[in-house]
Amino acid sequence: MRKIILSLSVSLDGYFEGPGGSLDWHLVDEELHQHFNDQLRTMSAFLDGRVSHELMAAYWPTADANPEASPAEAEFAGIWRDMPKYVFSRTLTKADWNAKVLRRVDREEINALKAQPGGDMVIGGATIADEFRRQGLIDAYHLYVMPVILGAGRPLFPASGVRTDLRLVETRRFTNGVALLRYEAGAGDSQG
Repeated sequence: MRKIILSLSVSLDGYFEGPGGSLDWHLVDEELHQHFNDQLRTMSAFLDGRVSHELMAAYWPTADANPEASPAEAEFAGIWRDMPKYVFSRTLTKADWNAKVLRRVDREEINALKAQPGGDMVIGGATIADEFRRQGLIDAYHLYVMPVILGAGRPLFPASGVRTDLRLVETRRFTNGVALLRYEAGAGDSQG
């Protein structure tokens, strides 16, 4: 069965976005970008909320045509373009770039996706990730902790009253100071 993996960057104090939605604090150098490519190349689908999908669709479809794109950026453009995408939105009627719009996170529908053959699926976007987390649908968490304390912004995991037990399975330090914390969801997920 395919797994659903949350793979996102976060500040040391737990923010997914800085004030005003800023992401300029993400330290994605060539080493980290290549790591992302190596991980994402094996996936079978992106699971995104509307905002994340629109952000990605505004840049990545043609990023490899940019003469200033690094080799890792050009490679990711192809990965993103070719990968099937599921976009969760109550307002979109259609989404381009090999994407299907789903109105809500339906547990049975998601479990049917997980039962299909292929690689794991990756979630992008904090709002949709929190809905998947609250429903116990995330199998693994790959959190890239950036060496910055923002002091304000949008938290990756807002207060929800839902506890999620995790088991640490890997840590990795990148040369730019980013730390990967890779967790698997534990059997003790419960409502708190």
